[in-house]
Amino acid sequence: MEITPQCVVSLTWTLKDTLGEMLDELTDPVEFLVGGKDLLPRIEEALQGHEAGDRIDLHLEPEEAFGDYNEQLVFLEGRELFPDLLDEGMTFEGMPPGGSADAPRDVLYTVTEIYPEHVVLDGNHPLAGIAIRLALKVEAVREATEEEIGRGSTGTSFFTVQPQAPGSGLLH
Repeated sequence: MEITPQCVVSLTWTLKDTLGEMLDELTDPVEFLVGGKDLLPRIEEALQGHEAGDRIDLHLEPEEAFGDYNEQLVFLEGRELFPDLLDEGMTFEGMPPGGSADAPRDVLYTVTEIYPEHVVLDGNHPLAGIAIRLALKVEAVREATEEEIGRGSTGTSFFTVQPQAPGSGLLH
């Protein structure tokens, strides 16, 4: 089956920065809805017309991937707003109660630094500002279900940041 909008692709990949440093590797296939909100537009465009078994190498500039780094999404918040057990890399959906009033509420914030009196929260995607090289392999292609089309997703998406356990080095 050829990849077209409103189908589901099962992908594996390696993701590197432009210096060749490994950022992520997905060895177990994950399904994504083409024509929904699961994939970046540039990736969807590149997948069109391909079939299971095909390999695609992409170079994505920040504006085609996770956007430019926005320093206005970095906030210094009081340490007292956070739980006692706090580690760098932890994520919070939205700003904690009592946090900066001008901070967007619908952003996933990552703890990037912890000090005795304050915590640095970063609302940027971990790959914001980075040009990436993505080597994709199409493992399978199938028709999307009505439910998947209605949701606009298969329910899993690498391309939106999900809350992670502390110390998790994976982006998916």
